[in-house]
Amino acid sequence: MSVGMSNCGPLGWMSDERGYRYTPTHPETGRPWPPLPDALLQLWNKVADYPQPPEACLINYYGPDAKMGLHQDRDEEDLAAPVVSVSFGDSCLFRVGGLKRGDSTRSFRLNSGDVLVLGGGARLAFHGVDRIYPGTSTLLAEGGRINVTMRRVRRAVESRPETRVEVCQDR
Repeated sequence: MSVGMSNCGPLGWMSDERGYRYTPTHPETGRPWPPLPDALLQLWNKVADYPQPPEACLINYYGPDAKMGLHQDRDEEDLAAPVVSVSFGDSCLFRVGGLKRGDSTRSFRLNSGDVLVLGGGARLAFHGVDRIYPGTSTLLAEGGRINVTMRRVRRAVESRPETRVEVCQDR
């Protein structure tokens, strides 16, 4: 991967020789990831159309030559929850396809401030970043793009109401 990564939220996504997974602590410091900022939680509540909050927020930094090949976000248990992504900094050419790697794709530009939601039938769509357009934003002094991607990882535990019988009688 040509992308720098970090995380915030209760869980962080990581990759090493053991594979991809979510962990509650930073692999080098052993400390919990920083909390999700309130502004991101508010955005999730506004656009996700999902009753549970995100548990992980992957923060990717794309330099001027960075790319990310077509992939699916499928490391989560709760695939009913959408993936909500926000772009900051330089624009990128984003590509999205179908549920199979060989499906046809379409590309469009994502600019700073754009929000993308992959949910419902598109939750497992293959997607990636084909290129960065350097110099399209002055947000980052050195240029590049930051993308934050919020996800619900674990299935919510369904609460079962306690069994209760009530009798109401007029006296």
